[in-house]
Amino acid sequence: MIKKSFVLVFLIIAFSCSEKPVDDKYNWVPLEVTATAYNSLPYQTSYEHPAITAWGDSIKPGLKWIAVSRDLLKKGLSYNTMVKIDTFDGVYLVKDKMHSRWRNRIDIYMGENVKKAKEWGRRKITITYAVEKDSLEIKEE
Repeated sequence: MIKKSFVLVFLIIAFSCSEKPVDDKYNWVPLEVTATAYNSLPYQTSYEHPAITAWGDSIKPGLKWIAVSRDLLKKGLSYNTMVKIDTFDGVYLVKDKMHSRWRNRIDIYMGENVKKAKEWGRRKITITYAVEKDSLEIKEE
């Protein structure tokens, strides 16, 4: 029984270690954008459903999500794209779309903290977003 448990643990570790890290699976494309911040409050989003994104996800404070202007969808910043923001730690996910009037812009979700969002204001920043490497490119490495 102990031998079987050891083999099982060994196999789990071996398979989990064999997967490439996230950074090895993607090219990270830099892009300069204007960044603002938003909150899940009725007067900033939808009066009827302030906690529902344009794609229908339920948003809640603490999530690392962003909204993107619709022109960025064509550049590859589509639903669930991973994004690194140069002034924040971690990886954010594209989970919302902005109004069609905006161009080259992201909106960083800041929960219900209006003060934090106002302090952020509007800035030009550089983001990098994940584009999956071509399967041929992965084999060459």
